Amino acid sequence: MVAKEKQLKEIERLLNIMDELREKCPWDKKQTFETLRHLTIEETYELADAILENDLEEIKKELGDLLLHIVFYAKIGSETNSFDIGDVASSISEKLIHRHPHIYGNVEVADEEEVKRNWEKLKLKEGKTSVLEGVPKSLPALVKASRIQEKVAGVGFDWEEPQQVWEKVQEELTELNEEVKNGNKDHIEAEFGDVLFSMINYARFIGVNPENALERTNKKFTNRFQYLEKAAKENNKALSDMSLEEMDVFWEASKKYFK
Repeated sequence: MVAKEKQLKEIERLLNIMDELREKCPWDKKQTFETLRHLTIEETYELADAILENDLEEIKKELGDLLLHIVFYAKIGSETNSFDIGDVASSISEKLIHRHPHIYGNVEVADEEEVKRNWEKLKLKEGKTSVLEGVPKSLPALVKASRIQEKVAGVGFDWEEPQQVWEKVQEELTELNEEVKNGNKDHIEAEFGDVLFSMINYARFIGVNPENALERTNKKFTNRFQYLEKAAKENNKALSDMSLEEMDVFWEASKKYFK
């Protein structure tokens, strides 16, 4: 109980600081929902980076930055009597209670998958006309594809076995290859999108987060390429003057270095 009291005291301290900043700081006074939006997105990505690095100290700091944004939005909302931080907390609390009848009601569930299916059914009962309404339009395409597939799977629109999905991937690759041969750029793009969509779906079936997987490869490539740049510089060579065979020597060395 002492720990919770301390936590609530720190939240209260943050709310008081926000009140003072909104009243006295020229920059904070000028902010609106719209001006904060892109900053919030940036902070979210910084948190995501810290999570991938498994840097707990940095995760703590980035969570603080995001919490500040939530408090800031709530403060702006309170100035027009639209909502305040209490309303925000109440709203999510009520939603959580409503969507967890297996905890706060008499519904029984067998596993995590049944919880997800019930979650989507409850959303439809709340007035949503489509299970896909909850997928933000501004999400990056890869993340959006993953969320779309999770949503429709939640109401039973899904493959039964991973092998079926893999066969779909192979089918889409064949169709892409045919369009590449035909040379129609519009058709190539459409088929390439189908390949990516099916690969993201396959990732779900084999328990891989496609966003994390791709970012892992991005980081691996970046580390190896920067090793290549450093090695070339140490050998008084410029990458632009080197042949692919020469660069490949350092590239292979980078694989061993980061193994």
